[in-house]
Amino acid sequence: MVLHSDLATDVSTASNFRDVKVEMFHLNMKVDFDKRCIVSRADLDVIVVKPTDKVTLDVHQTLTVHKVVKEEVDGGNAEQLEFEIKPFADYGTALEIKFPETYEGGKKFVLKIDYVSTGGPGVCWLDPAQTAGKVKPYMYTQGQASCNRSFFPCQDTPAVKCPYSATVKVPKGFTAVMSASESRKEATGEDDHETFFFSLQQPVQSYLVALAVGDLASAEIGPRSRVWTEPSMLEKAKNEFDGEVEIFLSKGEELFGPYQWGRYDLLVMPPSFPYGGMENPCLTFVTPCLLVGDKSLTDVVIHEISHSWFGNLVTNANWGEFWLNEGFTMFAQRRIMEELPGLGKAYTCLEATTGLALLRQHMDDTGEDHPLNKLRVVIEPGVDPDDTYNETPYEKGYTFVCYLQQLAGGVKEFDDFLKKYVEKFKFKSIVAEDTLDFFLDCFPNLKEQQVDKKPGFEFKATWLEKAGWPPYVPDLSAGRALTTPAEELANYWAGETQECSDKDPSRWKTYQVFHFLDKILEKSKLPENTLKKMAETYPFIANTHNAEVRLRWSQITLKHDYQEDFPNIRQFLHSQGKQKYVLPIYRAMMKGSETAKKMAHSVFEETASQLHINVRNYVKKILNIS
Repeated sequence: MVLHSDLATDVSTASNFRDVKVEMFHLNMKVDFDKRCIVSRADLDVIVVKPTDKVTLDVHQTLTVHKVVKEEVDGGNAEQLEFEIKPFADYGTALEIKFPETYEGGKKFVLKIDYVSTGGPGVCWLDPAQTAGKVKPYMYTQGQASCNRSFFPCQDTPAVKCPYSATVKVPKGFTAVMSASESRKEATGEDDHETFFFSLQQPVQSYLVALAVGDLASAEIGPRSRVWTEPSMLEKAKNEFDGEVEIFLSKGEELFGPYQWGRYDLLVMPPSFPYGGMENPCLTFVTPCLLVGDKSLTDVVIHEISHSWFGNLVTNANWGEFWLNEGFTMFAQRRIMEELPGLGKAYTCLEATTGLALLRQHMDDTGEDHPLNKLRVVIEPGVDPDDTYNETPYEKGYTFVCYLQQLAGGVKEFDDFLKKYVEKFKFKSIVAEDTLDFFLDCFPNLKEQQVDKKPGFEFKATWLEKAGWPPYVPDLSAGRALTTPAEELANYWAGETQECSDKDPSRWKTYQVFHFLDKILEKSKLPENTLKKMAETYPFIANTHNAEVRLRWSQITLKHDYQEDFPNIRQFLHSQGKQKYVLPIYRAMMKGSETAKKMAHSVFEETASQLHINVRNYVKKILNIS
C-alpha cells in the first residue's frame, strides 16, 4: 500500500527510520526504587531499508548507554559497535551507532543495547507520600508525545510501528503492569524480587509502550477487562467501572469494526498523573479524578476506548497531524455516547457544546489566528511536540469529521465509511491526504463535485492550513432541551433576567451543570455577593468532588476574586496533578488579584514535587519562573 505518509517527515525524531527500521524489540528491565533507575537491555530486531553505515535512535539526556552489540539473527557473529551520543533537542538526544561497513537494503540483525534510564519526561518516580496508599513508592512511564526516548532507545516517531515484549524484575511485594495483551508472573527462585513477562503481538508505535510498578491490586469489571489500582482505591474503582467498559467496547465494535487488542484493562493512576487518560493499548492509564462515585465522568473512558480504533490502530504519522488521532476519536466517542441507553442524542449534543465552549475559550485566550489553531500544525525543528498541545486538534478536528459526515449524506453512510477507513489503514500511520483521498474515493459523486475545493471549505487551504474557528459546526440543537435551562439559570444569576423556569441544578445531568458554569464564566461581571449566594444555594457545586465542576467553579471564583473559595482551590491543586485542571487554574490565578497571584506561587512551592515534570515546567512558564 503506497501512502502519502511514506514520504512524510517527522522533525521530532533524531532516528533515521527511513533508512533502518525496528521490526520488533524486547526490553529486559530491572526496576530499582532505591536508586530510582531502570537497568535494562534492549534487543532490537532491525532491517536496513536503504544503504547506510549507521543507525540513529532517539534517547534522552537522562538515559545512559553503556554498550551496543550487533548480533546476527541466528545468534552468531556478535560484535561490539562504536556509538556516540549527539545533541538533538531540549527534549532528547541522538544515539548514533556506527556499522563496520555500509549495509545494503534487506540486511537484518539484532542490536543489543545495555543502558540505564533514571527519569526525564518519560519515567516518573513517586515517593510514598505521592501515592494513594502513602506506604510504597510507585513508578510509571508516559510516552506521548516524544517522552519514551527517556525510557528506552527507540525510533520515537508515530510513523514506526512494531510488536514488542518485555521482562520486568521488581522488588518483592510490587506488581508490574504493561500495555500488552499477554502478561504473566514468572517463578524466579529469588527471595527479594518478582519477575513479570509481557508481550504485545500487534504492531504499535513507541509512545504507546507503557510500564507501571507499584503496590497494585486488580478486580474483574467485564469479560475482557480488569481494573488495576492501589488497594486503597480498588473497591471505589471497581464500583465506578464495573459493567461499563464492556458496554462501551461492544458499541465501538458495532460502529467501527473488531476490537484488535485482546484485553481492555484500566489502571487508575496516583493523583499526580497529568492526564485524564492515556490510551495505552490493552491497559489505559486513567486519572483518579474519574472516581466520583456516580459514573458521571466515564465518558473519559469512552474517549480512551475510541482510541483503540483511532490513534492506536490508525495513527497520525507525525505530531503535526495530531488531529487525525484526536478529532476522529472525539467523533467516535460521541457516536458511541449517542447510541448508548440513558445518554442519546440530546446529551451527546450537550457534551459537544461543552467541548466547543472549551475551544472558544482557548481561541479567545490565544487569539484565533495563532498558528497552533490550525489543524495541521507546522512543528519547527527543536520544538517539543508537547508544547503544541491544545483543544484545537480535539474540537476543531471533531467539527471537520462532522463536516465529512454531512458531506457523506448522513449518519449511516459515514458509519459505513469509518468501518472501511479503519480496515483500510489499520496498523498504519497516515497523514491527512491519505484520509481525505480515501474519503473521496469512497464517495465518487463528491469527488466529481470537487467538494474538497469548495470556496470557504477547502480541505487543505481552509480546514487544514488556516488558523481560526472552524468554518462548519454541526447542528447541536438537539441539546437545547438541556442547554436552555442552564443558560436561563446563568442569565438569572447574572441579573440579566428575573425569569427562570428551573432554579435547581442538583437534579440535572452532569454536563448541564458544566454548561451552566461555562455560561457563568463567560459573564464579564456578576452582581455583588452573587458567588456567596450561589455557594450557599448550591453546596453540591461549591463543595464538589467532581473535578470538572471544581475546575469551572475555581475559574469563576478566581475571576471575581471570591476569596472564601480560595482554600478549596488550594486543596484541589494539592489533591491532583492533572494538566487539564492545573494549568487553567494557575492561569486564572495569575490573571486574578494580588492575593490570587500570591496563592499561585505558594501552592506551586508546596506541590511542585507532586507534579509530572512537563506539567511542572508549564506552570513555571505561567508563573514566569525561570
